[in-house]
Amino acid sequence: MAKKVLKWIGIIVGIVVLAAVGLVAWLSVTEFKPDAVENVEIFNQSIQTPPLAPGDSLMVMSQNTGYAGLGKDSDFFMDGGKDVAPTREQSDTNRNGLAAQLAEQDADVYFLQEVDTDSSRSNGIDQSLKYWDRLGSFYLSSHALNYSCDFVPFPWPPIGKVHSGLQTLTRLHTDRAERIALPCPFSWPVSAANLKRCLLVNRAPLEGSDKELVLVNLHLEAYDDGEGKAAQTKVLMDFLTAEYEKGNYVIAGGDFNQTFPGALDAFPIQDPSLWTPGVLEEDILPEGWQFACDLSTPSCRLLNHPYDPDRSDNQFYVIDGFILSPNVALDRVETIDQQFQYTDHNPVLIQVTLKNN
Repeated sequence: MAKKVLKWIGIIVGIVVLAAVGLVAWLSVTEFKPDAVENVEIFNQSIQTPPLAPGDSLMVMSQNTGYAGLGKDSDFFMDGGKDVAPTREQSDTNRNGLAAQLAEQDADVYFLQEVDTDSSRSNGIDQSLKYWDRLGSFYLSSHALNYSCDFVPFPWPPIGKVHSGLQTLTRLHTDRAERIALPCPFSWPVSAANLKRCLLVNRAPLEGSDKELVLVNLHLEAYDDGEGKAAQTKVLMDFLTAEYEKGNYVIAGGDFNQTFPGALDAFPIQDPSLWTPGVLEEDILPEGWQFACDLSTPSCRLLNHPYDPDRSDNQFYVIDGFILSPNVALDRVETIDQQFQYTDHNPVLIQVTLKNN
């Protein structure tokens, strides 16, 4: 009897091992491996959008949408919580709420992060179409994948299919968009089912000039040991400075997953054992460049528990904002306090003026 039990245990263990090996092999074969630079389609490019010229002002908003799955009632397993995915009702409520909040701001450019196009966690709904439709027909839309895997096998229950990324919506005329790959800090086999971070770059020609406004949407590494963030930040800064040296105007914005200078004084880390962002240092910026962030209002919360504004242990961060080239003047910056109702990030809005050089 004992031999039969051991035999069946051996068979079961063998099946589990074979299944695991097969899954890793399949993930490796189907791994998302984008090129270093890829063209991105711009939708609605044929519409007559207003021209932009040096001396003009514009409004730009950055919003991490959290795939409409990380609203006030949510926590998240990677942040010390338990949730893996939202319910269908939560996802629909968050997505519709985010779309309405975006439309309220009437920005010229929206940098959105964590926008699903076909994921199990968002019920296969193309969120990029929903946000684009809500803003109206005079916006151009582009989307670049930074997470594409047909089955993410962790945690339990597993995340499943994820196709998600960055979306830039603008009513400015942009004639080109590119996906610029960022270094991935994870090695095989973890890399096979992990994010492949990138920059989504849109280029807007300037009237009466041979220069461009370069719009850079970004979402840097979150759950690495810090080296990934640093490597990606260096690639980002090398790209931005190269564009400025060409005479272009540069606005880069999004979720840096790093605190801006002074942010830790405003919102100290309460528990270092939980998720802690990296730190953006002033010296990464060449002379004349500037960060644009609002230290008076948090741009992100930790998802170790659902949001309750009355709790004293809420962990807040300022990790969302912008980098501006010297020829872009910052007129105002504001983090709009939405009380994390529909996502774990508050939107950050800037008004800037393109200087006459």
